[in-house]
This record gives sequence, structure tokens and C-alpha cells, in this order.
Amino acid sequence: MDGLLQKNSYKSINRITIISSDDLLNWTDHGEVLVAGPQGSAPWATQSWAPAAAHQIIEGKDRFFLYFANNASGIGVLTAPTPVGPWTDPIGEALITRETPGVEEVTWLFDPAVLVDEDHRAYIYFGGGIPEGKAERPDTARVMRLGEDMTSVIGRAKVIPAPYMFEDAGIHKFNNTYYFTYCSNFYEGDRPEGSPPPGEIAYMTSSQPMGPWTYRGCILKNPGHFFGVGGNNHHAIFQFADYWYIAYHAQTLSQAMDAPEGYRSTHLNRINFDTVDGHIHEVCADVQGVDQVKFFDPYEGVTAATMGWSAGVKTEKLNLDDSVSSTESKVVITANMGIGSWIALSKVDFGHEGAASFSATISNGGGDGVLELRLDQPDGQFIGQLLVEASDVNHPWLDYLTSVSNAQGVHDLYIVVNESESVKPDISIRQWKFETGKA
Repeated sequence: MDGLLQKNSYKSINRITIISSDDLLNWTDHGEVLVAGPQGSAPWATQSWAPAAAHQIIEGKDRFFLYFANNASGIGVLTAPTPVGPWTDPIGEALITRETPGVEEVTWLFDPAVLVDEDHRAYIYFGGGIPEGKAERPDTARVMRLGEDMTSVIGRAKVIPAPYMFEDAGIHKFNNTYYFTYCSNFYEGDRPEGSPPPGEIAYMTSSQPMGPWTYRGCILKNPGHFFGVGGNNHHAIFQFADYWYIAYHAQTLSQAMDAPEGYRSTHLNRINFDTVDGHIHEVCADVQGVDQVKFFDPYEGVTAATMGWSAGVKTEKLNLDDSVSSTESKVVITANMGIGSWIALSKVDFGHEGAASFSATISNGGGDGVLELRLDQPDGQFIGQLLVEASDVNHPWLDYLTSVSNAQGVHDLYIVVNESESVKPDISIRQWKFETGKA
């Protein structure tokens, strides 16, 4: 409001942002999915909280599903042929409502998590809240079978007896054991020995996807323990490239900006299992995150909304006209950059021979500018530059090409905007690519 950051209440969240990575350090922004509201994919909904994604093969075709909470009153689902859309509402209403069998005593109908098992049967886990006087055994967590279409439920929801349940259902499977994970509640009274402390990620295990369940302990303390700023403790556990990871949020963004409460940052850490009894070793949360699992290839076409770090950059959705190549999507995410801003890519592998040229598709709404290419730091070794002219309003996008030198081996890459005259540039980059000197 009036340019001032207000406390974030989350009440206006009606979009879900999709990002992707194949190395866990460099991430691509695919833009927002407008889920709820009159113009959203699900106009019956008002919010799109706590999403969960799933994949299933239906009638021989890949289908992707995005489950979301309409505040605490129900759970909806969208579907798409690709992980980034286009997303549609296949049923035109909530998947889980107050009329769903077995949810009558659930305080909050939200926070879905979905498991697709090896036999292709799928299950949805959800719920939360604390009925009056039931902090120790709220019995508000639920599990249900999903139909083969992934957009219907089968039978009656079953109770998951999670001690001190608050919210944030999670599910994964490791070595034929099912793990239900959740955030414990903030009850301030005494707790029996062995109970989960307030606001921690706890877990239960079972040999079956719908139970019975055994409480095992906690794996992640509240963010306040690590960062000095607390709050609730949403998470997700997943396997990628032979390792297991936990994603979770903390209000470290509010802390870094000295902003009001409610601005969260996503964190990522490895998790490890005991191979004998299956227990999960406790996670030590940090801001460093995880190792990059592979080097970045600069010789494939790269959307400019891909980055490991950035400064002064914002991404925007752009609807292209019919003049673009038929092989390029008509909807792309661009990186908008002003003077002094930069995009960085982690551990870019230029190879032994190295890069010989760099090309990019750029629009410039300001004065002439310079796009500098540097290694390892924003002011690091200079390897090349593009002189970017102010764009013609009728032909805003131009393809640029420049030679590159001294770009061999593995380095962090910085793409930095500088000015070449008194009128500052306003550069948008759509895509870029390096080429080797080989014919």
C-alpha cells in the first residue's frame, strides 16, 4: 500500500508460481498460474494455498495435476498436459468439500499432498486444525484414495492419528515404507515425553499408504531455532537425481529486508535415511542450501528467466506476436534489467575448447546499453559484451551476436547491464546462447 510493505496475511494469494531446475542451483521461472478468482482456471475458488503437484499416465498420455487449498474450506485440482500448463479445471468445483465422507471433524480442509504409488494407485493427504481441548490428539489429518482420473476421490477419508497435528500434510515413500510428515501445533501446555515440540516437522510411518501409522519423531526444528525468526513450518520431501531433499519455508525474506512479518523464502536441504530402521536423520536448516548436481550447459538455448542469483532483475510474462519463430512459444518469461543489474548462472561448463560467440534476443526501451559477460563475479574477468541499441517500437526484439574469448572450463557466469550514454538502458532479455568455435 502506497509503496510500503505491509504484514503479509496471505489472504490474497490466488496464483501459483512454477519454477524448475535440473541441477538445483539454477532455476527457471515459468511464470504464474492464475488459479482462483473470476479470471482464474478455477473461478469458484478465492484462494490457492499450499499446492501439491503429481504426475500420472492416463490412457497412455502424460497428465500433470496441481492440487490447491481454497483457504481452509476445500481442496481443488487443475490438470495440464505439461508441468507448466496450460492448466484447466477438469471438474469445475472443489474435489474435497465439507460434504466429502469422513471429513466432518476436520477443522481445516487444506494443505494437500499426493502420492502416486508404483501400482499407479494414488492417494491424497490433507487436513489440519485443533478442535477445542484436543491439542494432543486433534485427529484432523486425513487420507483418501484418488480415482484413476486423479480428479475424484474413492470411499471415505481415514483418520491419521498424528500427535499434536497442526497442518502441512506431506507424503513420500522410501524402501517400501510410507512416511506421513506434518507440522506440529503450538500448544503451550505440558507434553508427554517423546511428543513433537511446537512448530516442528514430525513424521509417522506405515507399511500401507492408508495406515495404520506409527509415530517416529521429528526431523526439522522450527525455523526460529536456526534463523532467529519463527512461524509455521511448511515443507515437502522429494527424491531427485539419486538423493532425497526437503524443501521448507522460513521468514528469512522478512528478516533480510527488515520487513513486516509474512515474507517467506524457500530453503532446500538434503535428508538422509537410516538404512536399517528407516528413521530420518534430523535436518540442520541453513541458507547455503544444497550442492549443484550437474554443470550448466551454456550451449543449449537458455531462457533469460533462468538464473542462480540475480540483482535488480524482475521477470515478466510476455505475449509475443505472430512474427516470432513458430518453434518458440508465444508466451515467454523475460528478464527485465536496468543499469547495474545482473543475472548469474552457477557452475557453467564452457568445456576445454571454450566458447567463441554469444547471442541473445533483446529489447531495449531506454538508451543504448552494454551487456557485459563476466566470470565468477559481477566485476570478474571480462569475456565479451553486446552493444544494445534502443529498440524501434515497431520491431522491439532484435537478435545480437558477439565474439567471446577466455571462456574455458567451469565458471559462474554473470550477465551485467551497463550504460553507454546518459540515457539509462531498460533491457529485456528473452533468451541467450553460447557457441563454440567448432564448425
